[in-house]
Amino acid sequence: MGAGDITCQAVIPRTATLTANIVARENAIVCGLPLAQAFFEKLDPQCSFAAMSQDGTAVDAGQSIAQVKGVASALLTAERSALNILQLLSGIATTARMYVEAMGGAKAKLLDTRKTIPGYRLLSKYATSCGGAVNHRIGLFDAIMIKDNHIATCGSVSSAIKAAVEAGHDQIQVECDTLEQADVAVSAGATSLLLDNMTPTMLRQAVQRFGGKIPLEASGGVTLDSIRAIAETGVDFVSVGTALTLSAAAIDIGMDYAT
Repeated sequence: MGAGDITCQAVIPRTATLTANIVARENAIVCGLPLAQAFFEKLDPQCSFAAMSQDGTAVDAGQSIAQVKGVASALLTAERSALNILQLLSGIATTARMYVEAMGGAKAKLLDTRKTIPGYRLLSKYATSCGGAVNHRIGLFDAIMIKDNHIATCGSVSSAIKAAVEAGHDQIQVECDTLEQADVAVSAGATSLLLDNMTPTMLRQAVQRFGGKIPLEASGGVTLDSIRAIAETGVDFVSVGTALTLSAAAIDIGMDYAT
């Protein structure tokens, strides 16, 4: 707002009130309604915000998802920020639901990643959960995850795992590009595997070797077209990063004057 909304200050009477409907202009999974409400209430604590949907529910194009009533200048000043958060989070939730549905009922669960817009990780992960995904690794502090650059720096998969064990960690996930690397990781003490950019054939082989012994996560290059074949290999998890939380298309949501 800076020094204030000069448009509202210039043209909207201080005593004017407004009733407006917040409308989804395309089919979507709604996410962010409590946050939108908070924006309006920040500027008009006495406003009335009536949600007509709930986060995580599907809505159709043209459907009103909330109605807000209050001081016109306050609601108009808060409008864009409230809609921005709704559009962003609903876009993430909708994309997550598309990926879940594209898995076609396979037992695997969809995971999100740390590939999030800076500053929006918790909100992005809330949105993916509204879409049906499972939150995975909030930050660098909650799980050991040995990736290719860790391995290169340590010199080998085995030395990296050994260092993690000696540091007192007993849950260790290792990123593997090949089945041979996966064999070494499991032998060295890995407790779960991230199978990176493996073909469905390689994933099935990994399931044959390690399935039921340790959790298996498929990752890398997963698309809406490929996720079902990946999920049906028998892996426990499929993770999607950029498409879910960095580049999900925002949902078109508007605020329409009612009275």
